Amino acid sequence: MHLKSEVFTTVKSIPQAYWDNVNCCTNIYYSPQFLKAFEFANTDINFNYIFIIKDKKAIAFANTQIVTIGVETITKNIKMSHKIRRFVNTMFCNNQIRVLFCGNAFLSGEYGTFLKEGEDKIETFKALVKGVKKLSKSTKKLSTIFVKDFENESLYITDHLQSYDYTAMQVEPNMIITLDPKWASFKDYTSALKSKYRVKANRADAKSDALNVVSFSTEAINKHKEELQALYQNTIENADFNAQVLNLETYVHLKNTFKEKFIVKGYFLDDKLVGFLSAMLNGANLDAHFIGIDYSKNKDYGIYTRILNDYIRLGISTKSKHINLGRTASEIKSTLGAIPKTLTCYCKHKRYVPNLLLKPFIKNVQIKSFKQHQPFK
Repeated sequence: MHLKSEVFTTVKSIPQAYWDNVNCCTNIYYSPQFLKAFEFANTDINFNYIFIIKDKKAIAFANTQIVTIGVETITKNIKMSHKIRRFVNTMFCNNQIRVLFCGNAFLSGEYGTFLKEGEDKIETFKALVKGVKKLSKSTKKLSTIFVKDFENESLYITDHLQSYDYTAMQVEPNMIITLDPKWASFKDYTSALKSKYRVKANRADAKSDALNVVSFSTEAINKHKEELQALYQNTIENADFNAQVLNLETYVHLKNTFKEKFIVKGYFLDDKLVGFLSAMLNGANLDAHFIGIDYSKNKDYGIYTRILNDYIRLGISTKSKHINLGRTASEIKSTLGAIPKTLTCYCKHKRYVPNLLLKPFIKNVQIKSFKQHQPFK
């Protein structure tokens, strides 16, 4: 089977026939319209799109970004002595490193590679890996390659990355709520909870009663863009790991393109924006995207817990089957009924010797353990 890779640096340069061949666009996250929004708004990132070609037809696709991140963003999450941490930081020249992400750096989940139905998945995936290698060789000053977010069902394919010198690592899971189709309202959902969790959910609503929640149009996103960006940056500074800061101009493009499927809600206190949520309706699922919070108001007004409640309201009102609440704050999400979905990533240094030194550190990455609550009766 002769497979070759083609790399494109812009969405608009990809032939329409390739999208038609691969047939991936029923999932919004693989559609050219979705990818274009990120490319247009985040000009400091190098986007590349890899297609695998067989008999002049595309049979697979990979979405990649080349980003620059601080070494300490990575090392602070690895349990190691001060001396070893200093050694790792020195190995990467104590500053910023260029990382090639295969996958979407702005989404949590398996949205980076797509293999056409009916093809040999392992051979096709290996061809994608070679395509990523070819791209990495032509990228100057690149340190690390990071292939991200595979669910357990895909590991029989993706574990072949280890024969290309990648090391597997678990990352924080996605937290998924399965909605009962009988729930027609938030009250139906809270009625299904055990007493203490129902009290907690209702208290979050009561505490946030002073907030005025507004659904944002494209114009409203544009108008409040700077405030949204500041609130979003608040939350990512509180996160353990964030690869890249998203320019929220992206949201203007997404709202323009996907209309009611892309949702942004603003939380106002006395006419001041103090929080927001964003979400995408993708098939039968509602996916939480980024949120933003004014932490000086969060304790008194319970902005975060209200946002979580509102994701459930959105899921019920859109008749979604599942809500993906994303990573981080896993325990609090489990009190709402979310169950963890394990995700595995793979990492390697571009150069052989540093990669040998890096492997034990990648294997040492430990995700935070948390108490999994069982809130339903």
